[in-house]
Amino acid sequence: DLQNTQHPLKMPAKSISTQADGKTFEQLRQECLQKKKLFEDPDFPACDSSLYYSQSVPINFEWKRPGELCENPEFIVGGADRTDICQGALGDCWLLAAIASLTLHKETLTRVVPNDQGFDRSYAGIFHFQFWQHNRWLDVVVDDRLPAVRNRLVLLHSASNNEFWSALLEKAYAKLNGSYESLKGGSTLEAMEDFTGGVGETYETKSAPTDLFNIMKKAYDRGSMMGCSIDITSSAESEAQTASGLVKGHAYSITGLEEVNYRGKKVKLIRIRNPWGQVEWNGAWSDESREWNVIDSSEKKRILQNSMDDGEFWMEFEDFKANYDKIEICNLTPDSLTDDTKRKWEVNMFEGNWIRGSTAGGCRNFIDTFWTNPQFKLTLLHADDNNDKCSVVIALMQKNRRALRKEGLDLQTIGFALYEAPADEDHLGKDFFRYNGSKARSKTYINVREISERFTLPPGNYLLVPTTFQPHDEADFIIRIFSEKAAGTIRSVLPPPMPSLPEEETDEEKGLRRMFEKIAACVHILLVMYVICLDRSIQVDNSGQLEFQEFKVFWEKMKKWIMLFISYDTDRSGKMSSYELRIALKAAGMHLNTKLLQLLGLRFADENYDIDFDDYLTCIVRLENMFSEYKGTFLLLSMNV
Repeated sequence: DLQNTQHPLKMPAKSISTQADGKTFEQLRQECLQKKKLFEDPDFPACDSSLYYSQSVPINFEWKRPGELCENPEFIVGGADRTDICQGALGDCWLLAAIASLTLHKETLTRVVPNDQGFDRSYAGIFHFQFWQHNRWLDVVVDDRLPAVRNRLVLLHSASNNEFWSALLEKAYAKLNGSYESLKGGSTLEAMEDFTGGVGETYETKSAPTDLFNIMKKAYDRGSMMGCSIDITSSAESEAQTASGLVKGHAYSITGLEEVNYRGKKVKLIRIRNPWGQVEWNGAWSDESREWNVIDSSEKKRILQNSMDDGEFWMEFEDFKANYDKIEICNLTPDSLTDDTKRKWEVNMFEGNWIRGSTAGGCRNFIDTFWTNPQFKLTLLHADDNNDKCSVVIALMQKNRRALRKEGLDLQTIGFALYEAPADEDHLGKDFFRYNGSKARSKTYINVREISERFTLPPGNYLLVPTTFQPHDEADFIIRIFSEKAAGTIRSVLPPPMPSLPEEETDEEKGLRRMFEKIAACVHILLVMYVICLDRSIQVDNSGQLEFQEFKVFWEKMKKWIMLFISYDTDRSGKMSSYELRIALKAAGMHLNTKLLQLLGLRFADENYDIDFDDYLTCIVRLENMFSEYKGTFLLLSMNV
């Protein structure tokens, strides 16, 4: 389905409640106040399954409300800031790094952490937070029972013992994703997007543009959220500390960029925060390094402020590039960070899925099935202002994969390709992709939630093909396509051609009539029995006998259907690949949308994604009935061709 919004990154006036009973935060709070009873969330109960799904709880947790952990609990103490985020026993540093970045952007923070709640007279043991998910804003409520050991929080907590907004935010995000354990391991960019609805970009420090500092400074000034990390070469290196005080395989927040005068030259500095709240860089420009003694005292005071061992530190930018490997930037608009142009962006949003046996064709390495992937036709109508090309940002995102971990599923390896498309063709087949190269594509296939790329393309018709790397890998996805000018769409909806009857019989038909008249009674009995099993598609006259004209039409169809099956049964095994079903049905005059093809693949294909002749014929006869009943008209859904 296609949705157009003028500016997708702005929060709608009303977010959607996620409670199973449909009640809003305010409704639930008022009910609790009237009953004089603290809220207990039935959708995310205080039990072991909310903590872990793959193992028994390794620690003897107790669920405690803030009032049981301290006197005079407060939601926020002295304003929410990055020192309120201290990592606990859960491996969700990626989330904490994003929360630390969130505190630098007060307007965004107020959206995610509404200020209409606290421990005052309206306290009812219920809190709520808002997250962006798949182009919608969701309102997630939680009760304030938190996992503790010996009356101390053991997961995310604040440096202040009586402050609880960050711990409750982590709980709400865990609920959104199914459990606390579901938050183990991830990309900072994922949480940043969930806090903003923004557009992500990734840079490798070793191959980044020469003006990387300026790119990041512009991102910081525009309110973008940023994180960074050091790659690992094996799992043994995960969270291993280097001699310089940095941690490998660990997510950090980027919280500031500055230029200072040092010994007569400008030095570029970057401020980074470790969500552990400790363990800092000990090299040049660290908290107690001698470099600070050389710069102007007022400059030092402004930049260092009240520097202490809180996990936050400064580095020279060249040291940063030498030690860190990846930078993640979540932009609140799709504007490029490499120029000063600010644009008004429009967005098209599509939803789709890869279903094994029908639309999970894999990447172009698998040319026999690649063409069966979902295809989206897009027209770039107008070039950018003062340019002869169109700026477009394409973002492909997998849906709900973190929540599906408890079912043994995880992120698929995904990517996409963009082709110049013929204007007059529908779903393009194998030969098109065999002989035509892509005009643009994702840099790589990777197992992340979202992969995005920025392109400048000439106006024209394009075909976007999102895929998993391997065929048969299933997932739901959304695609966001940002363009400076409105992007049109192309979709041809044609009724399938019905067979026509010749005015005069051919010699073959005359012979067929003579044979039919001799065996009509037997044929009638056999066909009636057959179509009762399949679905009624052959008509009889008033006497209950099969008419020759109906039989002739059926015979012509049957010959065509058999020849089609034979042509796709390439190894003469009596089976055809379910991925070929779309083109076989199209050749039979049946143009189906992707949803129907996916359902047919699931219904008729075996575990090897093959369809035998009996199931093929059952499928095609039933479809023939449907086409006949609706006079040959089949509705095709939106752009998903």
